[in-house]
Amino acid sequence: MPGGLIIRLRPYEKFLVNGVVIENGDKRARLRIKSQDANILRLRDAMHPSEATTPVKRLYYAAQLIVTGDAQVDSARLELIRGLESLYEALPDPRHREKIEQAQRNLNENEFYRVMRALRPLIAVEEQLLLFARTQELKQLSKAIS
Repeated sequence: MPGGLIIRLRPYEKFLVNGVVIENGDKRARLRIKSQDANILRLRDAMHPSEATTPVKRLYYAAQLIVTGDAQVDSARLELIRGLESLYEALPDPRHREKIEQAQRNLNENEFYRVMRALRPLIAVEEQLLLFARTQELKQLSKAIS
């Protein structure tokens, strides 16, 4: 981040800086954060711990904890490495693998917010796959009962 981290905020949008919630005013704002070691997260990008119920969401949440400074980088990094490897095996589609590879590159560069951004689209993919699996399971169960 040679020029610093730039955050664009909507009116009244909240964000977290080193554990403190700050709210933007009534106009759009653009902030440049010059400190390298500040822990910053827009709350619209935050995931509640109770939402981290699937593999992709758990990885997203692990990256989020690093971004907010609530996790030790080394242990969370190991979890992310293992999880991304598992995802790569589970999602053979090149479009999905591209996102996983991007998350891995960001992880290697210690860009944890960008890891979150790379994983975000995979949450929807995962939800679709889980829904399909449940539908197939219900069809089989229905056949077994008939």
